[in-house]
Amino acid sequence: MTTPILHGPAYSTYVRTARLALLEKGVNYTLDSFDIFEGIPTEQSARHPFNKVPALTHNDFVLYETVAICRYVDEAFEGPALQPESAKDRARMTQICALLDNYAFAPALGVIIWQRLVAPMTGDAPDEALIATAVPKVENAFSVLNAFIGERDHLVGDQLSLADLHLIPNYFYFLLTPEGVALTQKSPNLKRWWENMRDRDSVKATDPEMPG
Repeated sequence: MTTPILHGPAYSTYVRTARLALLEKGVNYTLDSFDIFEGIPTEQSARHPFNKVPALTHNDFVLYETVAICRYVDEAFEGPALQPESAKDRARMTQICALLDNYAFAPALGVIIWQRLVAPMTGDAPDEALIATAVPKVENAFSVLNAFIGERDHLVGDQLSLADLHLIPNYFYFLLTPEGVALTQKSPNLKRWWENMRDRDSVKATDPEMPG
């Protein structure tokens, strides 16, 4: 079986989630990195018809969408399970991934992180009004996640799952913003979750560097 290739830049949150899954699973892989700020390569457009990242190629199999890639990694390779055994916990894992994609990442990454971290790279001042509209949306998502965690150290069940891996990259960037620091203080269970996640070998091995 050939080595799978993950296509996308190391600084991408979704690429990092897929890398985390590959590392936690113990899969040897190749990262085909490119800078999306310079445009999507033609080869990537052929792999991903919506011009996003990541995509995964494995032998003659081509796959895009991060949740699908991570499930494939978990189910196609030997290694620690990244999905819970019980139907209820698997459903909760899927629910959290969808929650993050639909309600948390757009205001957190698309607005707050972008305005605080990316806009200054191009000489633009952060849009404070836009940030202010995004904060309550992220706060609501954090409140839901905080309740899901409860007294546990993981988002679902007693062990690491794809839900944890889905959140880690965006949470990492979010904590680089004052809004992220402030909202984390209001979500003690989520704060404890991050303290448990940040020292994992896979997380430290994938710490990103922003292009600049």
